[in-house]
Amino acid sequence: MGKFIVANWKMNPASPREAKLLALALKKTASKLTKTRTIICPPALYLSLLIPPRPTKKIFWGGQDACAGVNEAETGAISAKMIKNIGADYLIVGHSERRRAGETDKVVREKVQLAVKAGLKPIICIGEEKRDAHGDYLSFLRGQIGACLGDLKKSYYSEIMIAYEPIWAIGTEAHGADTPDNFLHNALFIRKVFAGLAGNELALALPVLYGGSVNVKNAEGFLKDGRADGLLVGRESLVPDQFKQILQIADKIK
Repeated sequence: MGKFIVANWKMNPASPREAKLLALALKKTASKLTKTRTIICPPALYLSLLIPPRPTKKIFWGGQDACAGVNEAETGAISAKMIKNIGADYLIVGHSERRRAGETDKVVREKVQLAVKAGLKPIICIGEEKRDAHGDYLSFLRGQIGACLGDLKKSYYSEIMIAYEPIWAIGTEAHGADTPDNFLHNALFIRKVFAGLAGNELALALPVLYGGSVNVKNAEGFLKDGRADGLLVGRESLVPDQFKQILQIADKIK
């Protein structure tokens, strides 16, 4: 299996025309890759404009969020089923920006369940707010994984992937990206915790991605030295030349 490179556009771009141009630029590169799976997650209202009637095996589409409830009387909400029915295959769940807005682990767990039931593959974001030298943050990660995934049906575990995004490495006020060595250590820990829930076989098959200030300069390090199964890319996914290079780097990793 090749690498997963996820483009999280967040609340960008500002117009449908810009969204189409950006998607076209990304697809030109993604369609030429031989191993890498490109997943583009635009704002939900652009999905119907961008998803082609005939899906490809190299470019996939995802939503950035979905409603946790099943009550149809939720003004302004979008369900996982809607996102699936419009042609998407993936759903980002539990991003730190949603958690900062009040989303709890319980809500994340509900969204994961609804996503899998709808036929979507959840990209579940976890990560600590602060890194301490004594490794106490690992207890936080253990608790986050358990709270978000602890009571899933066994059949659900094979449908998910985890994106490790340390909160201190995200956004305009980020202190910088993590290091490949630290990511490798944390990814092994994540698999160990996941193995306790789903078993060793599924833990070994679990895709663990890195996110947080990903750019052209550090992408290869996380994919090669950090052995990341992929990357969750924010700002750089809005710059075609930069994202193109990240995709090409990923496709060259053995």
